[in-house]
Amino acid sequence: MRSLTNYLLYKGNHIERQNMVWNIAGSFCYAFASMVLSFLVMRIAGEDEGGIFSFGFSTLGQQMFIVAYFGIRPFQITDGKGEYSFGDYLGHRMRTCGLALGAGAAFLAFMRALGRYNTHKSMILFLLVIYKVIDGYADVYESEFQRRGSLYLTGKSNFFRTVLSVAVFFAVLGVSGSLFFSCLAAVGAQAAGVFLFNLDVIRVLPQVDWEKRAGGLRGITGSTAFLFVSVFLDFYIFSSAKYAIDANMDNAASGYFNLIFMPTSVIYMVANFIIRPYLTRLTSLWDGRKLEGFRRELLKLGAMVLGLTGLAVLATAVLGKWVLSVMECLLGAGYGGKLVSCHLAFSIIVLGGGLYALANLMYYALVIQRRQKAIFGIYAAAAVIAWMISGRLVRSFGMDGAAVCYLLLMTGLVLGFGLWTVRAYKQGKEGVNKNGSTEGAA
Repeated sequence: MRSLTNYLLYKGNHIERQNMVWNIAGSFCYAFASMVLSFLVMRIAGEDEGGIFSFGFSTLGQQMFIVAYFGIRPFQITDGKGEYSFGDYLGHRMRTCGLALGAGAAFLAFMRALGRYNTHKSMILFLLVIYKVIDGYADVYESEFQRRGSLYLTGKSNFFRTVLSVAVFFAVLGVSGSLFFSCLAAVGAQAAGVFLFNLDVIRVLPQVDWEKRAGGLRGITGSTAFLFVSVFLDFYIFSSAKYAIDANMDNAASGYFNLIFMPTSVIYMVANFIIRPYLTRLTSLWDGRKLEGFRRELLKLGAMVLGLTGLAVLATAVLGKWVLSVMECLLGAGYGGKLVSCHLAFSIIVLGGGLYALANLMYYALVIQRRQKAIFGIYAAAAVIAWMISGRLVRSFGMDGAAVCYLLLMTGLVLGFGLWTVRAYKQGKEGVNKNGSTEGAA
């Protein structure tokens, strides 16, 4: 056990390089697992079981992860002055994890009472909620690693926990053929991974403050509640079409929709590789009242994201059916035509994924401009619209309706964030002109 801890703590001679390499490895492994798990479950266990797993892992479980996560990581890792202790963050996370488990259980009990979920589906979904909540619990340790300049530990934890839990999951699924026992084993492996790669490691790190300070929990909640609500609504809007399919179509449809939804994750990751290196520069330009430079940089990034979106849509139009037919072959006999028939929905989703990446660029711009209330208002309005239209579109047009719902909502986010970004820019220009200096209203 100690040799494993020593290996995890080993950082080599170049800490910056280790931080980068392990962060990339951990992030890629986590994202790759999320994209391919549903595909492999559908191949091994069948379309109905694959659909249940897809919804539980990528939608309901992830929504409860957000409750456990509470949007705190950016706040914790930037708390360099130690305003709150690790004990404060840990205590707060234990409460949000409890809240997430309770919310997941309440949702499943409600759906079971309505007769929409049977016992088998409810049990699998609850296990996946537990799995994701444990993931949220691990994040408080991984955030502390990063706060202390040891991002490589965060990457190692993410990498090894994911490999362990996924390997155990597929080993049990391959031997037993039971999705329930596979999910149960994955939960056990996830818990073991937290013990091995988080709890055991942080206890040997120097100067970790485990004390809980007076008012710490209340202070953390007050500082992050607004961010949490925005993140929660964002994911609901992003996933509302999936919720509508789960409520109005069969389990297999959830699985197929999740498969054709996978390109959105790829587009989002690639777009973020483009956007994130510029965020510091955008912040510097805005804070320095160099607003014309801010506008040019933002337009340049927007053009790059739109170019990426155009390429993705063109590739989908030319190669989409071929890609879907290859996926059918990989799924095995009995899946012929199941995905190719979703080509229209697939194309619409790819376009929506590009717009979601553009909406995130506008979101970052509004954060830099300190328009948190505008962000919340846009998310709240979009969430209401999502609740109103998602079910109707799915009931009327099935998978195509779900894809159109996603596209409409992403278009709405782009317009909302874009208009507020322009408004904030104009207000900033007016402030600079009024003061006759480099100072102005943010």
